[in-house]
Amino acid sequence: MYQTDLCFIANAAAEKEEENDHFLRSLRARDDKELDAMAHAVNKDVSSGIDCTACGNCCKSLVINVTHEEVKLLADHLQLSQGLTKERYIEESLAGNCFINTIPCHFLADNKCTIYERRFTECRDFPHLHKPGFKARLSGTLMHYGRCPIIYNVIEEMKRELGFLQPSLP
Repeated sequence: MYQTDLCFIANAAAEKEEENDHFLRSLRARDDKELDAMAHAVNKDVSSGIDCTACGNCCKSLVINVTHEEVKLLADHLQLSQGLTKERYIEESLAGNCFINTIPCHFLADNKCTIYERRFTECRDFPHLHKPGFKARLSGTLMHYGRCPIIYNVIEEMKRELGFLQPSLP
């Protein structure tokens, strides 16, 4: 029912870059609450029809930000000191921001998260389509359109529901 082939999605993203830019601009005049309601409903349908564990592409290709509290919780879960946990799994920027120090994520095995019950907030919330502010975040969401089957299918379904047609190009 939904497109999940990562090669197809990556190729479609390249082909539809200009179309998606027009789509983004076409939403400027639309009501934020209506767009949020639509995005949430479409996301609910699409997410229930796509098995993330059959993909895992987000864990294979994204930098995963982690809070200091999550580093502590990870250390506790792994039964390691915070220092050793940071040494093995976490990098900290000069600004003090933490993130997983490898891509793909250390905790991905067979497309499944080995710390799923303790996974990080950013992982838990990705692709963030359930949150308010869809229109404000759409530019960032489109950055992942070619890598996440859920995002790809939600955007394509919203285009259909909104009657969006790519403008004729000269």
